[in-house]
Amino acid sequence: MAKKKSKQAANTIAVNKKARHDFIIEKEMEAGIALQGWELKSIRAGKAQLRDTYVLFEHGEAYLYGAVITPLTSASTHIVAEPQRYRKLLLHRQEIRNLMGTVERKGYTVVALSLYWLRGKVKCKIALAKGKHLYDKRAALKERDWKREKERLHKRR
Repeated sequence: MAKKKSKQAANTIAVNKKARHDFIIEKEMEAGIALQGWELKSIRAGKAQLRDTYVLFEHGEAYLYGAVITPLTSASTHIVAEPQRYRKLLLHRQEIRNLMGTVERKGYTVVALSLYWLRGKVKCKIALAKGKHLYDKRAALKERDWKREKERLHKRR
């Protein structure tokens, strides 16, 4: 029996699967993250989680809220590691202004989709998103089930 290949790329650290289920993704962009040394070691060890992660704007800066990076026991002895702290996102000023304006005026939210490595640095893919209603989620599930069933029917023929 053949092994199933994972859909994640080799450079992917963590993925927020729930975001695509709960939100309609409008626009995606890439942002850098300001991390501490112990956080980078934990990320290399695979201790990052993005579930229920979103972006807050304060004083003209963007912060990642809700991301959990579990500290390693041996990583740092002189710093008190806080697993769920605000992490500053590194974006251009104009990008931050555009995102803030869209969030304030049009009722969008900015969510984190994934963390990944890019040329030795940790990057975060963020997206401008609008919340789905319950009926939208059910319709998406029906559509996915129908596509799966259609593929099975084609396979049998």
